[in-house]
Amino acid sequence: QVQLVESGGRLVQAGDSLRLSCAASGRTFSNYAMGWFRQAPGKEREFVGRLWSGGSTYYAASVKGRFTISRDNAKNTVYLQMNSLKPEDTAVYYCAAGPNFSVSYSRVRDYDYWGQGTQVTVSS
Repeated sequence: QVQLVESGGRLVQAGDSLRLSCAASGRTFSNYAMGWFRQAPGKEREFVGRLWSGGSTYYAASVKGRFTISRDNAKNTVYLQMNSLKPEDTAVYYCAAGPNFSVSYSRVRDYDYWGQGTQVTVSS
């Protein structure tokens, strides 16, 4: 079992930067791949990016070049650095943990553990 708690979401202006944190507890954190998803009102939860335990990353086209996922295994924490934020980035952001070796990685069902989410609002 892995428990995940996101933090860092708040109201920012377009063009600003923001870093979200996801603190993990429970089973060995470093063995899991970590994903970030987001969900805007009235929309389905969508994939933002993934960080494998070996350090490789993959990002959705909508955030590639602006968002960066990193992890600090000593602190059992994964981060989502978001730069050049846009109003369309407004959503509840979720971190998730799943098997490092997975055929697919961008679907909600590819992850076993989820945090409660943190709200990011980007004003224009």
